[in-house]
Amino acid sequence: MAAQQPKLTNGADILVQCMVNHGVDTVFAYPGGASMPIHQALTRFQDRIRTILPRHEQGGGFMAQGYARTTGRVGVCIATSGPGATNFVTCLADAKMDSVPIIAITGQVGTNVIGTDAFQETPIVEVCRAITKYHYLVQRTEDLARVMKEAFHVATTGRPGPVIVDIPKDIQNRSIVPDYDPPMNLPGYMPDRKATREQLLQLLALIRQSKRPILYVGGGVVMANAAPYLKKFAERTGIPVALTVHGLGSFPSKHYLCLQMLGMHGTVYANYAINEADLLLAFGVRFDDRVTGKVSEFAKHGKIAHIDIDPSEISKIKTATLPICGDIGQALRDLMQLIDEDPARIPPHSQFSGWIEQVEKWRDAEPLKFADRDDAIVPQYAIQRLWEIVRDRGALNDTIVTTGVGQHQMWTAQYWHFESPRTWFTSGGLGTMGFGLPGALGAQIAHPLKTVIDVDGDGSFLMNVQELATAYTEKIPVKVLLLNNQHLGMVMQWEDRFYESNRGHTYLGAGFEKEPYPDFVTIAKGFKCQANSITRKEDLDDALREMLDSKGPYVLNVNVPYQEHVLPMIPGGMTVKDIIKA
Repeated sequence: MAAQQPKLTNGADILVQCMVNHGVDTVFAYPGGASMPIHQALTRFQDRIRTILPRHEQGGGFMAQGYARTTGRVGVCIATSGPGATNFVTCLADAKMDSVPIIAITGQVGTNVIGTDAFQETPIVEVCRAITKYHYLVQRTEDLARVMKEAFHVATTGRPGPVIVDIPKDIQNRSIVPDYDPPMNLPGYMPDRKATREQLLQLLALIRQSKRPILYVGGGVVMANAAPYLKKFAERTGIPVALTVHGLGSFPSKHYLCLQMLGMHGTVYANYAINEADLLLAFGVRFDDRVTGKVSEFAKHGKIAHIDIDPSEISKIKTATLPICGDIGQALRDLMQLIDEDPARIPPHSQFSGWIEQVEKWRDAEPLKFADRDDAIVPQYAIQRLWEIVRDRGALNDTIVTTGVGQHQMWTAQYWHFESPRTWFTSGGLGTMGFGLPGALGAQIAHPLKTVIDVDGDGSFLMNVQELATAYTEKIPVKVLLLNNQHLGMVMQWEDRFYESNRGHTYLGAGFEKEPYPDFVTIAKGFKCQANSITRKEDLDDALREMLDSKGPYVLNVNVPYQEHVLPMIPGGMTVKDIIKA
């Protein structure tokens, strides 16, 4: 009997099989000439991988992010060469800033014409070199399986981040006998870092010496799946917790030790506490300027113990008294073990009683507040009521919230109280408008049994409004609470505060129209999505319930006054002493 010949497989099929082997169940992919073989392969794997067709490559990239941010798994997006690939640039920069594990696969012109300015050719690896964690231009079909194995490893280990894999069309078409488990070739890449016992004992010693400690917690705790250990550590030590915008949900908002968000639009009491603390325990944070304000004045009264997986972040902005490069989840587990071994390694809670009393006084004196109105729906009230309705239904942990970028983003961070990780995500570092709707779609696909809400603004929503078509055709029942103030609200707020209210092209409406412009209900219904629009406060609760109870995608346009400001506010580059409260 003749020996069976090894099966030849083309590069596109090898690529898709690699994705299956790495547990990918969904890709967000827009086809074109240079990626057609990949899409043909996807049709042959449709029983194992769901392909979502976005209506813009940027939409697909943000869908991959929504999938990744809410699961911790790799989100995969695919585009063709040239403009398809360049439409991923913003998504990749966004994922790099916020440490999101996505893999962007792009088609490329054939290897024989690379560098000739062929039709739809761009050097996308060079374009994206500075905004990706790693990048590949695949030059041999034999390298595909190794490249994909490395791409998944790099995207998910250490500090997560985006990887781009650029594959010429002839590499996709060429057939070889594949090896699906080749050795990786990543010399010098050492993502697994662990805090030493000695470092953690030093950290506990700093806590024993402290009178006014505070935990400054960021998205690294969420990425490391370390929220349960953070809660145990905070409760065991009795140290209050202030959260970055990406840290929200890593510590229960209603916990007595939670000071909510700190920074530019954080709570007054969180910022006061950071300013007066004698020990800052910085866990999974990067000292972003929206948190620090004037760096020289930030947390200047205390020592800093900084734990982060990325060595480049340690002492980059603020010099750490105790720099620790390591996985924050492992560090928190090890800290708890050290405390269990010897409870005397931490001081009694009574040591911080005066500090907690002071923090409580600040909390009581300076709560988050807004001026409600009977004649209009203010945006803070709309968000608060939506949260209350979801809470009263007992559905907070079964609800995922995302946003666009602007005032509505900060109000959501302030007035939606997150109790668990990965129920909230937003574009933080890059601050990308148009993120909310496609991000919500990716999250909903990853969590089909949960309610996913995009709280958006009219300016941000318009930037990727075409993804309502994806929502309808793919039967993705996302909900959009659209807070429509006819302005680019955050820029307008800065105009009011610092430019004598001179409007520099921040009005989005049409002054000659009697009604708010554009008509988002008509737009949504044009995509065959359900929609409603309200202006009166007495209509809000019923409209919110109708949105939540709808079976398909739904857009609730809420016309809100444009005069509202996000407060409190520490102006950029300023200090807590300059905080604006009204």
